[in-house]
Amino acid sequence: MTLAAAANENLAHTSNVLIYSSMAVYLLAFFANMAEWIFGSRSKVGRTAAALTGKAGAAAAAGAAPAVTVQQKNGGTAVLERPQVVTRAAAGARDVPDGPGASGGDEQGDLYGRIAISLTALGFLVELVGVVTRALSVERAPWGNMYEFNITFSTVAVGVYLALLALKKNVRWLGLPLVTTVLLDLGLAVTVLYTASDQLVPALHSYWLYIHVSTAIFCGAVFYVGAVGTILYLFKDSYENKLASGGKPGRFATSVMERLPASQSLDKFSYRVNAAVFPLWTFTIIAGAIWAGDAWGRYWGWDPKETWSFITWVAYAAYLHARATAGWKGRKAAYLALIAFACWIFNYYGVNIFVTGKHSYAGV
Repeated sequence: MTLAAAANENLAHTSNVLIYSSMAVYLLAFFANMAEWIFGSRSKVGRTAAALTGKAGAAAAAGAAPAVTVQQKNGGTAVLERPQVVTRAAAGARDVPDGPGASGGDEQGDLYGRIAISLTALGFLVELVGVVTRALSVERAPWGNMYEFNITFSTVAVGVYLALLALKKNVRWLGLPLVTTVLLDLGLAVTVLYTASDQLVPALHSYWLYIHVSTAIFCGAVFYVGAVGTILYLFKDSYENKLASGGKPGRFATSVMERLPASQSLDKFSYRVNAAVFPLWTFTIIAGAIWAGDAWGRYWGWDPKETWSFITWVAYAAYLHARATAGWKGRKAAYLALIAFACWIFNYYGVNIFVTGKHSYAGV
């Protein structure tokens, strides 16, 4: 064994230790986020309910049909009231305030929230160093197999969240689902998908690896953030509809839903995130085609990875087109967005692991 090889093995081992360490820090961040959601919501619970109850009462008063007056034979007058018609308000018309989870909360909840953000940032730094160390162990980009894709993907996803916070965007509500899924992603990476540090297959020896794969991972991380917002929108929209129709959600549902922004805010957030990154996804596919021309002598061959990348592009294009032209907002658009993200997930995991093709670099 040469000294260089031993040094590479030491770096690879160091990378593994750092990845496990980041998981430990993310676990602490998970508990801090849970504390914020549980203890930080008590003084603010009921803001959505109060808003919807007040608007429902005003709508009922303004929209009540006039009473019908009937003259009786004895000269008396009987007043008959028309039955009230209850309509379902669209999410954009409710004017519901954002919950405290959108920007903090009471003093106690804000303390837990700040601890959670600090731990998430620390976990991000530790994981980032783990990814860089993995790259140094083989002196290449750390995207040669699914294990390396996963640890890089989760790092970028957390980085997107922290960048949104740094830009003063009210996305603290994203912390708990983000850290939860990052822990699941890293758990899958270090168990099922783990691959020893090794050199690249010949087809991947190209500067296009840095361009094409890095943009694909970044786009996936942003699509993931948009998908989380879409899923939470569906839950919050159902919650608001139940309140508006006079229903009474359970205590647990109320405590959780009141931590989230209004459904209208979640809907707009998801749309803007997906729309912002879609041009970069388009570039990713074009860059992949150029790389394929250099590596295999053809720009497009309907390889499974190429096919599902195009299907994902079509799905997101249909979602954005429906929002822009057909006026689809709310739940119908949300379902389209989730279908598009499901296509991306299958392209990311399913094609690499279960389908044989020129892009079969899973390493498992």
